This record gives sequence, structure tokens and C-alpha cells, in this order.
Amino acid sequence: MLSQIDVHKFNTLIEINTLINSNYGNSHRLLTHILESAARLCDGDAASILLVDKETNSLYFAVALGAKGSEVKRFTLKAGEGIAGWVAAHNESVIINDVEHDRRHFHRIPQQIDYSTKTMLAVPMRVKDECVGVIELINKKNDRYFVQEDLEWLEILANQAALALINAQNIEKAQQKIQALQDKIQSDKGYHTLIAKSPIIVEKLEIINRIAQTDSSVLILGESGVGKELFAEQIHLRSSRKDQPLIRVNCAALPEGLLESELFGHVKGSFTGAGSERRGRFEAANGGTLFLDEIGDLPPLLQAKLLRVIQNKTFEKVGSDESVTVDTRILAATNRNIEELVARGTFRSDLYYRLNVLPLSIPPLRQRPEDIPELAVFFLKRCMRGMKKRFEGFSCEAMDTLLSYGWPGNIRELENCVERACVIGTRQWIQAEDLLLNRSASFEQGEKQGSRNLKTAITAFKTHFIKKVLSEHNGNQTEAAKVLDIQRTYLSKLMKELLIINPKEL
Repeated sequence: MLSQIDVHKFNTLIEINTLINSNYGNSHRLLTHILESAARLCDGDAASILLVDKETNSLYFAVALGAKGSEVKRFTLKAGEGIAGWVAAHNESVIINDVEHDRRHFHRIPQQIDYSTKTMLAVPMRVKDECVGVIELINKKNDRYFVQEDLEWLEILANQAALALINAQNIEKAQQKIQALQDKIQSDKGYHTLIAKSPIIVEKLEIINRIAQTDSSVLILGESGVGKELFAEQIHLRSSRKDQPLIRVNCAALPEGLLESELFGHVKGSFTGAGSERRGRFEAANGGTLFLDEIGDLPPLLQAKLLRVIQNKTFEKVGSDESVTVDTRILAATNRNIEELVARGTFRSDLYYRLNVLPLSIPPLRQRPEDIPELAVFFLKRCMRGMKKRFEGFSCEAMDTLLSYGWPGNIRELENCVERACVIGTRQWIQAEDLLLNRSASFEQGEKQGSRNLKTAITAFKTHFIKKVLSEHNGNQTEAAKVLDIQRTYLSKLMKELLIINPKEL
């Protein structure tokens, strides 16, 4: 007859097996659940799952539970290194009740995290008899020794963990392919994903909702790299013209002669090389929207012609005296001080006033730090899909670096930085050194470009850090509060203040 303890253990196995068979697409969360069950069933004080990385011939901590769990996750083991490395190399389970005197013990980790390892269970996670990872339990509670029965239960859980890992990874790969296809469809249409978490950008989007309902011209202002084109897209997509084309022209990319033809088209024989009639961008955008980027670089002759189109909805193609009528909404953008250009006489004041009917100023990234973690994670996921690499995310030190950097190149610089880190990074989490950022230089640049809001930067970091710790502990607020070294009630209060949703509720 089964004891009450055995019934509890079997029920736990059934529960985990049900999770594995329920299309559970989050491998990290599922492995965390299995590891929590293992630690609970065998009374382990701390527990870890290390996965084998064949490319680097090493093991990394995919999940780590216990008081020092978050610190442990920054380490990796070389093949055969430590007890876990030995288990992976030999594909065998071990019970060690005197870890300090075991020759395989890797002393550096417990020394650096200030955690004494006395007893350990370690078993391989096998898929078709191949070791793909290791589950280890450390220090049986109440100073007891691990026994053979503990090992047998852990081996059963290890087999389930291996199956769960493969199932979840397959689902994640399928989801990534679906997301990649969705991104491609969006990209083929010419549109980008806009990340908006900061209050200042949410406010801009509320303004855009109102702007989009009109046909008035809009002048979008902001530093280089802030994403002015993305906001132009949002105006178009939220307008009644959304089913018609959004045509884009970079006014600084072409010389004056070619730019005139690009905008207004030309007739056959109008200049050397004009072998046939060509439709311009204004005609292509008829019924839709024309986005003129770098409008501050538009030559004076074309400024006069653009003013006429805005006023009368008509123009002539190059080489023609026949008027063409269009219904095109104009969105323009520049990173230059256009009022200064007007004052110097290099930009027509009447055109400026026509374009500036609805001005929209986009703040630089340093003034919207709440967006940095979201943007960084978005870019990292996209890079991982493209490079077929896998990271759990950014280490706390890396995120701190991102939040304290001045971003003179704004979102474009952040995207390049994350892509670079994805190429360079070799560990489970992107590290601060992978970012290759010159923090002092960026600070000086940031000071020149505008004030820095410390309060919002700290709030953004706190939000990211708490989310990360909660995720690592599968939404368990009690465990997360221990790691954060705060009361559980205070953690709940912080979550409400920072609008953090518990991962369990997602």
C-alpha cells in the first residue's frame, strides 16, 4: 500500500506529465516548474538545470532555484568540468554526500556566490540515450543525506524534463517561424513594429489618433534615429487612407534633377536617358499618403513645386506642361532645425507653414528610458531568429548599461548595439561587455543634447529587474521577494505601482 508521501509524489509526476502533453510552449517556465517539483520531492535546498551547448562544448544554467539562484546563472561550465560536467560527459547519475572532498567538485562557483555545497544529487537528462542536460539538487534540508530513493525519483523527473524540453523547443521553433513569417509579411508591406511603453510615446500615439482623422499635412521633427518614419506609418495606418499606398521618399538621397523626376515623374524625351514616360511618387501615392523624409534638404526649386501641390493638388511632370491632379496626403520629416533654415532663407517660410499645420515632435530615446528594455528585447528576438542563436535575455549588468547610456544615435544605435551583442555574445545571457558601449562618451553627448531624467531611468530599471526575477521564479512572489531581499507585501506594492503583471497571469 502506498504511503501518503508516495501518493503525493505520483500525483506530482502526473501533474508534470499533463503539462508536458498540453502544448506548453515556454521551455523556461516548464523546466522551472519541473525543477521546483524535484526540489520539493527530494527536499533540496537549491536546484539547477544545466543544458548542454554543443556549439561551445559547454553547459549553461538554464534554471537555478534557491537563495543564490540568480547569481549562479551567470556561470558556465566547460565540458567535463565540475560534477555536472562529469555527469553530462559520462551520462551517469551520482549521489555525493561529501561534496567538499569530491575531486570533481568545481569550487569556484560556491566560493564566488558565498554558498557552501555539502551534499548533491545530479542526474542526466536523456533524449534517445544522449545527455542533453543535467539536473542537480544541492544540500538536502535539515543537514540530511540524499538517498537512493531520492535519486530514483530525480531520474524519473529528469526523463520528463528532457521530454518537456524537446516538446517546448519544437513549439518555440514553430512559433518563431510563424513570427518570422508575420514579420516578413509586415516588412513586405513596408511597415515596422512600433514599441511604445513610455508615457511620453503613448501620449504621442494618442495625438496621432486625432491627427490621422484629418488630411492636413504633418511635420514630424526629431533627432536622427528616433523612428520618425514609424510614426508616419502609424498616421497612415490609423487614417481612412490605410488601404491605399504609403509612398516614401528620402529627399537627401538623390540629386536635384533625379529627385524632381522621382517626385513628379517625367515624359519621354524630357532629358537624356528618358526613353519612356515615368510616373512619379505623387501619382503613385494618389488616394494614399506620401512621406517625405529629410524635407529640410529639399532644393529651393522643388520647394516651390511642392508648395503648389499642397495648395492646388496639381503639378506638371518633368518635360510636360500638362497638369496632373492628385489626392495625396503629405507627411514630412526632418532632423534639422527647420525654423533656423527658414530664418537663414534656405527653406521657404510659406512651405514651412503649409507643412507645419500639425507638428509632431518625437522625443529622443534618452528621454523615454521605459522603452529601452522593450526595444532591446524586441531587437534581440529578431536577431536570434536571423542568426539562429539563443539567449535568455540581458543580464542585469547589461540592462543597467543600456539604461545608463546616452544613445546619441537613438533607436537606430540601440538596434545596431543589440545586433552586435548577438554576434559577439557566447553565454546564456547578453553581458555588459558584449554591448561594446562607451558609457562616458555617451553621457557627455547626452548632456549636450538634453537633460537626463534619473527618476524615469531608475523606474525603468526597477521594472525590468523585478520582471526578470519573477520570470526566473515562475511568478512565485515569495521566492522573488527573497531574492530581491524585500518583504512580499512590498513586492506586491511595487508591482502595482510599476504596472507589472505576474507571469503566472499571462
